[in-house]
Amino acid sequence: MTELAGWGRYPRHESEVLSPATPTTLPKTIADKTGFVARGNGRAYGDAAIGERITVSTRGFDRIRAFDRTTGLIRVEAGVLLSDLLNIVVPLGFFVPVVPGTKFVTIGGMIASDVHGKNHHRDGGFGDHVEALTLSLPDGSVVTCSREENADLLSATIGGMGLTGTILEATFRLRPVETGWMKQKTLVAPNLESALAALQSVDDVTYTVAWIDCLARGAALGRSLIFAAEHAKPRDIDVLRPGAPTFPSSKFGRLSVPFDLPAVTLNRMSVSAFNELYFRSGAVKSGYPFLVHWDPYFFPLDGIGDWNRIYGKRGFLQYQCVVPTEKAGPVLERILDQVSRRGAASFLAVLKRLGPGHGDLSFPLDGFTLTLDLPVSDDVFALLDELDRAVVAAGGRLYLAKDARQSPATFEAGYPGLARFRETRRAIGASGRVSSRLSMRLGI
Repeated sequence: MTELAGWGRYPRHESEVLSPATPTTLPKTIADKTGFVARGNGRAYGDAAIGERITVSTRGFDRIRAFDRTTGLIRVEAGVLLSDLLNIVVPLGFFVPVVPGTKFVTIGGMIASDVHGKNHHRDGGFGDHVEALTLSLPDGSVVTCSREENADLLSATIGGMGLTGTILEATFRLRPVETGWMKQKTLVAPNLESALAALQSVDDVTYTVAWIDCLARGAALGRSLIFAAEHAKPRDIDVLRPGAPTFPSSKFGRLSVPFDLPAVTLNRMSVSAFNELYFRSGAVKSGYPFLVHWDPYFFPLDGIGDWNRIYGKRGFLQYQCVVPTEKAGPVLERILDQVSRRGAASFLAVLKRLGPGHGDLSFPLDGFTLTLDLPVSDDVFALLDELDRAVVAAGGRLYLAKDARQSPATFEAGYPGLARFRETRRAIGASGRVSSRLSMRLGI
């Protein structure tokens, strides 16, 4: 047995781990097994990728099977890491159509979580770009799912947290790019109301995201830096960074957190000091465009190895909610006020615009999503239960890929496609066989 946890390092569970070497050996591996779920690179924050009894690693499924450079159509095995794929395709003039906040995830995990990037308001989630996938069902049979074939099963698998079976391969279309740079403009928002308005004002920009100071109080509650960007053109390099290579190297040195930091490291004083410095340094760059390498723009924390250790041995909870646009202002203000009063929140809180989601259990809806990191402590669970009630009352929900503690009632209130998803699971024989710690906790 192996002790497993998600990236938040809470909760921890023991599980038998199986590691089939190739997709073809998977059906035999799981033939007589129950209580299993697939696990990619373990970057879901909570207990979604820990099997009830058995966890099936897909990291051996790491091959690119086909790539058409004229159309950008690519077929890969589910265990391919996004980081490896980007290192291959960006110098060739392509980018993955939707990426999450870390590149250290597998393609299968991106589909199971239906990851949403900084461009969801324009381009939807990663699942919207999957043209076909192959899925190993609980009985060991393998089926192809697309918009034309097994479309209902495709809808259940996108965002289905691995609970319809194990994704083996996926086909999707890459986005052509002309350089490896992002042309970014920073907007400064003095409070939450102006931050929401600023994000809506740049709806025509492909990539938008806001860093939000979750410890600011009073008139500055919710003050933010909004980063709006497009893939840069060669002429942008000529103007903004003459002489720079069209596709700069993506090989950076990485700092690492070598040990668990003491719990007292993240306190109101230290986080407030960081937030003040970050806000001021970002504000200095506002008002004019500049070039940023694609890697730190999309994946700001990936430059720090094992950054989850910053939150100490007990781990942390990443709380991500989405609230419909018309109710977002008061609900997010309430959340930030309560978190600010508590004084022990994330130094990298994120606010984004989302469009509608399409999978049965896909997280996005037309609104705003807020993400906060909170160290595990004796009182944090009561606080989050209170925040849950405000989100559900407003017609919002929590992201399953980040969740480690929401109640079944909160989950069921937020996901109207749950009944259809359960029926699909019954129809393919997944109920009682494919199960994770998350699915057991929430009664999926």
